[in-house]
Amino acid sequence: MELESALSFYEFKREILKDYRLCLISRECSILGRKEALSGSAKFAILGDGKELPQIAMAKVFKNGDFRSGYYRDQTLAFATGEITIENFFSQMYADADPEREPQSRGRMMNAHYATHLVDVDGNWKNLTEQKNHAADLSPTAGQIPRLFGLAYASKIYRQEKGLSKQSNFSNQGNEIAFGTIGDASTSEGHFWEAINAASALQIPMVLSIWDDGYGISVDSTEQRAKKQFKELLQGFEKKSGEKKGCKIFHVKGWNYPELIETYSKAEELARNEHVPVIIHVDELTQPQGHSSSGSHERYKSKERLQWEKEFDCLKKFKEWILDFKVPNLDNNTSRSLISENELEELEESVKEEVKKHQKIAWNQYRESLNSIKSEAMQLVNLLELQSSKKVFISQQKDIFLKITNPYKREIYHFVRKILRIIRDENIAAKSDLITWFNKNLKREEDNYNTKLYSDTTKSALNIPYIAPEFDQESKLVDGRLIVRDNFDKLLMKYPELIAFGEDLGKIGDVNQGFEGLQAKYGELRVSDTGIREATIIGQGIGMAMRGLRPIAEIQYIDYVLYGIQTMSDDLASLRYRTGGRQKAPLIIRTRGHRLEGIWHSGSPMAGILNYLRGIYLLVPRNFVQAAGFYNTMMMSDDPCMIVECLNGYRLKEPLPKNLGEFTTPVGQVEVTKEGKHITILTYGACWKIVTEAAKELSILGIDIEIIDAQSLIPFDIKHQTVESLKKTNRLLIVDEDVPGGASAYLLHKVIEEQRGFQYLDSAPVTLTAKEHRPAYGTDGDYFSKPSVDDVIEKVYNIMHEVNPTEYPPIR
Repeated sequence: MELESALSFYEFKREILKDYRLCLISRECSILGRKEALSGSAKFAILGDGKELPQIAMAKVFKNGDFRSGYYRDQTLAFATGEITIENFFSQMYADADPEREPQSRGRMMNAHYATHLVDVDGNWKNLTEQKNHAADLSPTAGQIPRLFGLAYASKIYRQEKGLSKQSNFSNQGNEIAFGTIGDASTSEGHFWEAINAASALQIPMVLSIWDDGYGISVDSTEQRAKKQFKELLQGFEKKSGEKKGCKIFHVKGWNYPELIETYSKAEELARNEHVPVIIHVDELTQPQGHSSSGSHERYKSKERLQWEKEFDCLKKFKEWILDFKVPNLDNNTSRSLISENELEELEESVKEEVKKHQKIAWNQYRESLNSIKSEAMQLVNLLELQSSKKVFISQQKDIFLKITNPYKREIYHFVRKILRIIRDENIAAKSDLITWFNKNLKREEDNYNTKLYSDTTKSALNIPYIAPEFDQESKLVDGRLIVRDNFDKLLMKYPELIAFGEDLGKIGDVNQGFEGLQAKYGELRVSDTGIREATIIGQGIGMAMRGLRPIAEIQYIDYVLYGIQTMSDDLASLRYRTGGRQKAPLIIRTRGHRLEGIWHSGSPMAGILNYLRGIYLLVPRNFVQAAGFYNTMMMSDDPCMIVECLNGYRLKEPLPKNLGEFTTPVGQVEVTKEGKHITILTYGACWKIVTEAAKELSILGIDIEIIDAQSLIPFDIKHQTVESLKKTNRLLIVDEDVPGGASAYLLHKVIEEQRGFQYLDSAPVTLTAKEHRPAYGTDGDYFSKPSVDDVIEKVYNIMHEVNPTEYPPIR
């Protein structure tokens, strides 16, 4: 009994001191990290000081297989779960691009942004149930919340969908929790409320912690929310006894260690076992160093508030609790302390030394890599100086460069490029050596900073083989919607991990019935309706895709994409890039747009999508055979994409392929749908039908047009087929339903600049687009708002009139 009691005492003591030590490490990293930023060694510091203790409590219930979707205050949890070391922490502060020293992002994300490797270097999934998973952090306020919903929803799918029982690398029967973190000020964002509502309705294992330190940067929380306590704001969502929907809400002080441990234990049990979403409002937290290194909190906090923060610093309160805690000895009615104050102070000093030691290692390793580049450059420039006739000018630039104490790569490469410009007219051996060195290093730096935006694995969409749709004499002409419907049926049968969801997608099979009858066949989990909540529809898809599922997330109309575009842009589009290729989310976003007679639910806002969503393939099929082929291609790929179906094509007749679910449409390749000799017309989507109709009358007018369907805007024409057409026709017209200077400008850049099509043109390239405003309502509004058959005919005719006024006299 005495031995057992002694063991229990020492185990308890060891656990407490381990927690305190982790808190100290994290705090010392914050203190030293801010100093590194203010001294100029690091560019910026956004840190987690003041939030250490609740993250220690969270770490105790954070199990293998679980996920975190958080932001830049969670470094203590990253330390506690083994996600980072002290050296990793500082290497990220220095933006070290070495993947061994900075494995989170290879220097691409700012500090305190963490990302567990979900895939190996070849893009293959790791076993996510054998590790603690941190989804790549986000700085945009509340940007992590839509994805949090999806990560938690995936557990519901894995627990309830029996066809996924063999997916053991991704889930252990849906027992995983998705932990989220958010600052109290960011709860003012709509993403927060949308996700809480959806989670409460669907009952998913989500534990969301609100770190409440009383401020949103400089703005007091009392100015940001209607009630002081979140529980009052959230009481309508709170799950009461006997109710099937809602969430559980806890309130706990961020400095109270035993209550934090108890609260997170209760939250874990509810979420993991019962799949009840939980919100934990962690109050009375502090920011000992203010919001970030870009300012001081003394500017906006009162002396009283600053003094309160010192008194209620969670580390100070934790230390007090440790020193006051007495362990009873049941044998002799005495008690003993856990540790003396002197011993704690010794621990504090040893941690300071440890953190400083590893900070120096990280700094020295980082600087050694840059000094190596500098040394190589200087050796080559010194040799060049000996051979060059422009020694004076080279020497001047050397003097300027050598005055920089710790040059970044930018200064080194700027110096080399400046030297090369000085000796541009010289032909000496040392110049060739310097150019060779520069080009080799530039390629390495491009790999460091400019790769992994899209998949470069064997599963890249660009590597999926083309399989043609098969037709025969018995192939029926059917509505376009039936082609995608029957194709989705084949895909749902082929891929048990395929989950489709969206507004009106389930019961009625979407507003155009592309999923008609499939919910009845495959169940409400695999084909489901959602609320009107585009941001979390996208987040639902991202989180599910990060956990090995293959979601198709439908945004009902293309103008609704705006509600989700922040999540698509800040999270999905940059996910692979900002993690150096070590996280992926192969989400398929389905929507419909282009031509319809209305100011809403139609239109082609492609320029915005093109500019915001680099990192997501943008596919614009002209019909539903092409669309079905794209879905088949992307289901075999590990790239995310958006497929924009033609709104006015669901009832148009097309031949039904025999090999549904198998044939593919190639990504990044255009298709010449009509050959011609006078002018090349590049178009896509619903405009393709307009141009094709115009071709008939143009033929009567003596003009033979070549029609190219872009099919895929991102990527566009990777084989440069368009410029081959220009070599034949020497003229280019781009027909587009976007606003002037929208997608047409993007296509001009691709064809004229990237493919160097300008050198083959005998006439100026021309665009025909919609008007600047949204399309007016009705048939006549459409006619006068968007390119019509008449517009195409007259635009082409006027181009040919300029070429040969005699043969093509003016129409009007």
